[in-house]
Amino acid sequence: MQFLRFIPIKLTLLLVAGIVLGSFLKLNIIPALSLVLFFLVLLGFAFYGKSKQITMIFGLTAGLTTLAIGIFTVSLSLPENQDIHYSHQAYNGPHVYHLKIGQVLKSTPYSDRYLAKLLAIDGHGTAGSILLNVAQDTLVEVLDVDSEIICFNSISPINPPLNPYQFNYKKYMSRLGISHQLQLRTGAYILMSQPSPTFNGIAAKLRGKIIENLKSAGFGQDELGIIQALLLGQRSDISEETYNSYKNAGAVHILAVSGLHIGIILLLLQFLFRPLERLPHGKTVKLGMIVLMLWAYALLAGMSASIVRAVSMFSFVAYALYLNRPGNTFNILALSMFFILLVFDPNLLFQVGFQMSYAAVYAIVWVYPLLQKFWSPKNVIVQKIWQLLSVSISAQLGVLPISLFYFHQFPGLFFVSNLLVVPFMGLILGLGILIIVLALSDLLPLFGVTIYDNLIRILNATVDWIASQEVFIFKNISFDAVQLVLAYVLVITLVRLSIKVNFRRVAVLFIAILGFQSWLFFTALQASQQEVLLLAHQTKNSLLLYQLGHTLSVLSPEPKLTERIVTDYQAAERITSVNYLPLQNSYALKNKSLLVLDGLVDYPSNLVGPDYLLLTKSPKINLERTIGSLRPKMILADGSNYPIQVKRWQATSREMQIPFHYTGEQGAYQFDLGD
Repeated sequence: MQFLRFIPIKLTLLLVAGIVLGSFLKLNIIPALSLVLFFLVLLGFAFYGKSKQITMIFGLTAGLTTLAIGIFTVSLSLPENQDIHYSHQAYNGPHVYHLKIGQVLKSTPYSDRYLAKLLAIDGHGTAGSILLNVAQDTLVEVLDVDSEIICFNSISPINPPLNPYQFNYKKYMSRLGISHQLQLRTGAYILMSQPSPTFNGIAAKLRGKIIENLKSAGFGQDELGIIQALLLGQRSDISEETYNSYKNAGAVHILAVSGLHIGIILLLLQFLFRPLERLPHGKTVKLGMIVLMLWAYALLAGMSASIVRAVSMFSFVAYALYLNRPGNTFNILALSMFFILLVFDPNLLFQVGFQMSYAAVYAIVWVYPLLQKFWSPKNVIVQKIWQLLSVSISAQLGVLPISLFYFHQFPGLFFVSNLLVVPFMGLILGLGILIIVLALSDLLPLFGVTIYDNLIRILNATVDWIASQEVFIFKNISFDAVQLVLAYVLVITLVRLSIKVNFRRVAVLFIAILGFQSWLFFTALQASQQEVLLLAHQTKNSLLLYQLGHTLSVLSPEPKLTERIVTDYQAAERITSVNYLPLQNSYALKNKSLLVLDGLVDYPSNLVGPDYLLLTKSPKINLERTIGSLRPKMILADGSNYPIQVKRWQATSREMQIPFHYTGEQGAYQFDLGD
């Protein structure tokens, strides 16, 4: 690929490789720093001898140095390598915690959630962040960014998913450097009266004031949620129904402040500050003002990964425009990525939004010119439509493998969404910024509210209509990590072949296709030989999943409640057929048996010695007597039981030395079906 000849791109790829390697090695700071210093010394010697025709050694050493820097940045971010991190202290049991709210997360039906920084434990200064859950109460105001509280409680690890193939929130939070959580009852803390302010806190207060002014202006609830997402990067007030509509329509990217938004804002700022160029050193002042305004907007919008990436990239673009040399776009992208990963947080590399954002932009920069070269219509209107389609196709080509890997679905009408929505984004963002300025100044006229509210309502209605065409939404697509890699190999080889056709590129394309098809055949064969019986965990319900090849039988008294778990399992295990059956009282599992004991306490009187005894719906039994009469080899309890009753059963089983498995604590249980 031609863009690999650019030095910033090579260095960025090596930095990425170093970060990936560092995430596996997890080195301490001293050996990681020693590695960097070692290669820096070698780099110095190589540079000194550069005139002696050893430039290849210099390049190799520079690459290894960048790789080592990537490993070092990861080691710096690891909690275990931070001396005052709370993980080095004894935090078992209740302690006095001094916390500072760093970010307000979307609430659950039962609690308000926050990312909180630990300032002290039992009066001793410490560092690190935890997930804070506070029980909801309509009479108590939610905490704000920068709020400081003191509480006496115990922290606990963030639990992994209880069922296979569910979203791993524990892993997601660990990428943010967070591994523990704190559960608080309403009011079970002391709120500090004068917390120390931070830039994020000041920005959050300004966001809060903007949102309050917009609410009082009379915007509709759904419209206000979209306005907050489009302009302020806050998606917590978007209803699940509206968010799903944008996702199914392939337009969810406009709800995250990213490259599209920042690019439009850069163009607006270029236009607004153009008069400054007439002043002495006006171009320099203009550049400084634009970059300052972009980063101020990033701070106001919450400094998410997508915002930081976009503002970093367009800061480089602004500098290139200042020099009147737009430069190579690949270089600009690489420098922005290098800057973000090195300065902000190397763990951003593992966030889905970051990956999709860069994949989309790189694909647009690479594929869009090829599509324009392929066809250049003469008609102006057709030309503009083709340009929009080219951008949309390029972006989807870049993010499709990632989207299938993480979300297992593909919106077939993504190009329609982009054709109908993207052309008006400049108008929506420009008017939105004006609305915010007027709202902060208490000068927002009623007709301005009416016009913008209707504009957002039309946007939502358009997206809802596209999302309602369900036949074009392809869901439950099985796609694993190997397919992800092979898919990108296919895309890259196909694009390269479109640039220049030769035997080597055709051969590579056929090898890539053969590799992809071979993996599909292998996984299909593997799935056809599977036989699995799984007791899943679901609150207030019982669920057995029986997989035989590509067929899944769902055994549950409430099948409608199982959709999410079944869908995840179906996509991961390549299930083609799903059958829903009622849950019976007993099952023969090859050479073993399963007895299901529910609230009706109805089981065959002559059944003795079942291998598994499954307790569901909190049956009112004397477990000691039941064990004595049935003599099971193992006892299982699922999420349909009351937790207090499960605790009693656990104690009884422990006393009688019978293995006990509770899905609410230990997760789903896979039965041993034997031979």
